[in-house]
Amino acid sequence: SIRRQRQMCIRDRMSDVRWPMSDVRCPMSDVQMPSIEGMNMLKEDIGHRTSDIGPKDRPRTSDIGPLLSIDGLRKTFTLHERGMTLSAVVGCSFDVHPGTLTALVGPSGAGKSSVLSCIFRTYRPSAGRIMLTTSDGPVDLASADDRAVLRLRTAHLAFVTQFLRCLPRQPALAVVAEPALLALGKDAAQERAASLLEHLGVPGHLWSLPPATFSGGEKQRVNLARGFCAGAPLLLLDEPTASLDPVSRERVVELISRTRDAGTAIVAVFHDADLVRRLADHTVYLEAAPC
Repeated sequence: SIRRQRQMCIRDRMSDVRWPMSDVRCPMSDVQMPSIEGMNMLKEDIGHRTSDIGPKDRPRTSDIGPLLSIDGLRKTFTLHERGMTLSAVVGCSFDVHPGTLTALVGPSGAGKSSVLSCIFRTYRPSAGRIMLTTSDGPVDLASADDRAVLRLRTAHLAFVTQFLRCLPRQPALAVVAEPALLALGKDAAQERAASLLEHLGVPGHLWSLPPATFSGGEKQRVNLARGFCAGAPLLLLDEPTASLDPVSRERVVELISRTRDAGTAIVAVFHDADLVRRLADHTVYLEAAPC
């Protein structure tokens, strides 16, 4: 059972650790999967590791230096009762510059979401370095202590996961505004939150209601608005359009493009080859780890 599988997974030090993505189930109708032919064509476009396939007329910021540099990232999970070690991420390396979007692509189970979780430190990496440039100098997220990670999340990192997690009975407007409260104050944060909710098409009569009462697509739009409201220099997106209708999808694409062009560094997981071609400046293709 799922419960027994979770009991067999080793816990990392951090109290908010999540279980391997193999334990997560979601309706396949909510996942946008490219055809095998489409994925093979995308892989050919990308090359072995990375390439520039984004808009060529947009100014590049590579001369600024990377905001994020990942070198030799590995993540494994140990099933003690079975004496097994499962590899989720094997030897991943890439740089992310301000004002660019790096897309993580590859088959399901290749470790794309695990890479994002390692960057945000929901998972503690098993090996490698994750260097984040801050105003106080570079910080290795792979080895930073938990208090330092929490401080960095407040000012430097934002993560839009596949599922919205928030306090119960909290209005949607407050959920979205919360990450920006310290930086902007209540009024300005709620103004930014309202603007994002409006752009993403969340009806105004829902803003005072808790997101637990919303549909799946509405929850995802609230989740996206919350991540973008933070205004963090580094934004992590895990399949940001997976459960959205075509109109909402285009609104999210516009928001991602606008945020990237304003200077935010973005790392995003996509299964939609068309979105990769439209949005990505750099791509990293991940192969499934050997059993």
